[in-house]
This record gives sequence, C-alpha cells and structure tokens, in this order.
Amino acid sequence: MALDEWLLDELVEGRGSAVFRLYTWSAPTLSLGFHQHTLERHWSLIEQQGRINLVRRPSGGRAVLHGGCLTYALLWPEAPGPRRFSYQVASQWLLDGFRQLGIPLTFGSAAPGLQRSSCFASSTSADLVEAGGAKRVGSAQLWRQGHLLQHGSVQLAPCPRLWLELFGAAPPPLAPLPIGGDALVDHLRRSAEAGLGGHAFESRPLSAQELGAIEERRQQARPLRLIAAPAVLSRPD
Repeated sequence: MALDEWLLDELVEGRGSAVFRLYTWSAPTLSLGFHQHTLERHWSLIEQQGRINLVRRPSGGRAVLHGGCLTYALLWPEAPGPRRFSYQVASQWLLDGFRQLGIPLTFGSAAPGLQRSSCFASSTSADLVEAGGAKRVGSAQLWRQGHLLQHGSVQLAPCPRLWLELFGAAPPPLAPLPIGGDALVDHLRRSAEAGLGGHAFESRPLSAQELGAIEERRQQARPLRLIAAPAVLSRPD
C-alpha cells in the first residue's frame, strides 16, 4: 500500500498517470483505515504471536483482513466528484465482472459510522453486496489535490477461524465463485479494462529507482500509533 500512496503522490507532482493494480498478500494482514486510531487489545496479541501483520492504509474506512481476498488499487487523475458518484464510476467494472459470473452485486445502503472496528460489519454506498446482503467488496478513498486513490478488498475465501477471532463474528456468507485463481484475476482484469477506459492495460515493472523511492517511503513511514480499546469489565448480577 506504500506503493499505492507513492503512485498518488506521483500524480500530484505531475509525473504519474492512471494506474490499476490487483494484488494479493503474502501473509494474513490486518489493515486499518487512516483515521482508525483504536486498536482492539486482542489484535496486538495476535500480531505478537506472529499470526497476522498490522499495517495502516493511506485510505479511510475500518479494519480489513487481507488473506483469502484480492486487493485492488485505482489511481484516477483529476477524478470527478462528488464522492458518491466517483465510487459508482470507479466500481462499475466490479459490478460488470461479477454479473458476468452470475453473482449480481449492488451498492450498500447503511450510513457510514465508526461504531464497528471491522470494515465488513456494515455496507455503505461505497461497498458492494450480494443479493442476500453479504458484503463482497469493501472500498475506501484518499483524495489529494483532485486526484483519487481508491482501494478495495474483494473477499474470496476468508479464513473463518481468524475472522471470528479478530472480529467476534463469522465472515460474510458469500456465494461460491464459478472460477478462481489466475482465471478469476484474468476475468476481473478484462472487466477493468472494459470498464476503465475500454482498452487493454499496459503492464510494466517498476524501475530500480522507483523501487528505492518506495522503500525509502516505507522505512520513513510513521509506526502505527494506536490507542488500545478499553477492557470491558463484567459486573456480577
């Protein structure tokens, strides 16, 4: 995600262009939204046990468990507003792609709130849900000088045990997908190409200089400064 924020800053400095990325995670990772400052006490314990990594996203929203999911990042120069409209336009490729898989999605309707620690505990107009209400895609944005970074997590097969341990609830009951692995990635990429400009994407590796700049940014990033949530004390009747 440091790479995604670096790409956004490249847009701000006039050196970048539109970028679309799909990626997975090498280890289970809990990413916290930029404005999420309360850390559940048991999350630190699970991190200390080496079972998850903890990172902060540059974009907003609540905590997302990455693992059994696809993450996407869309860098959009001079994106149009208002934000609700930009979410709709930037998510159309997902609506199209899942409809072609026989799983229609719609935007959520819950009001944004900070009362829950998990991004997937509610579904706002920035999110995409299945017909039964299960949240398939959670998205969040970061705007800088009119340029947009939109992050999203597409849940595929979240780990029920770890999800329950982190959030105290089961993961959303998602419909099984007819394809997976590389076939799913290729399908979503083609859907993004059709819905985000209508032409094939140009792929290129990062240069050594670019990788060095990103690593320097990652090393200089502020560590997570989170406040542990207060312990809940039970009172006998």
